[in-house]
Amino acid sequence: MSDAAAPSGAEISLRNATEGDAEFLYRVYASTRAAELAMTDWTDEQKEQFCRMQFQAQTTDYLANYSNAQRSIIERDGAPVGRLIVDRVEREICIVDVALLPDARGGGIGTKLLRELMDEAGEAGKPLTIYVEKFNPALRLYLRLGFQPIEDKGVYLLMAWRRAQ
Repeated sequence: MSDAAAPSGAEISLRNATEGDAEFLYRVYASTRAAELAMTDWTDEQKEQFCRMQFQAQTTDYLANYSNAQRSIIERDGAPVGRLIVDRVEREICIVDVALLPDARGGGIGTKLLRELMDEAGEAGKPLTIYVEKFNPALRLYLRLGFQPIEDKGVYLLMAWRRAQ
């Protein structure tokens, strides 16, 4: 994916994630759990311990199940604002995870990146898939972009986008 402006006018780019990004990636992950954890009576220390444990479990799972996936840091004007993990396999392009820090949400960055992946999948003649939690506000974005639910996995929906024939 090339550098290009999001609707906000900012330059959006991807770079390969490195070991040096671990703490940033943790912050991105923790930000995705903040609303959920706000409903608990846990201390800040308990919330952090929980998030670190869950982040480590997710990281281990992604490495085991998507060992060849491209792991990228999303940057806005050169500053890291999120992560994108994409697994390109023979039968599909799978968005393993996409997450943005709260102040980067709602500005068109996710839409821009998804449209680029949709173009790539369309040109390759493959579906673009993603698992989305049913209560994730981004579900509306996926539906608006033409992703269709293809399988109910309990808490998650497996969604797919295919270029119209």
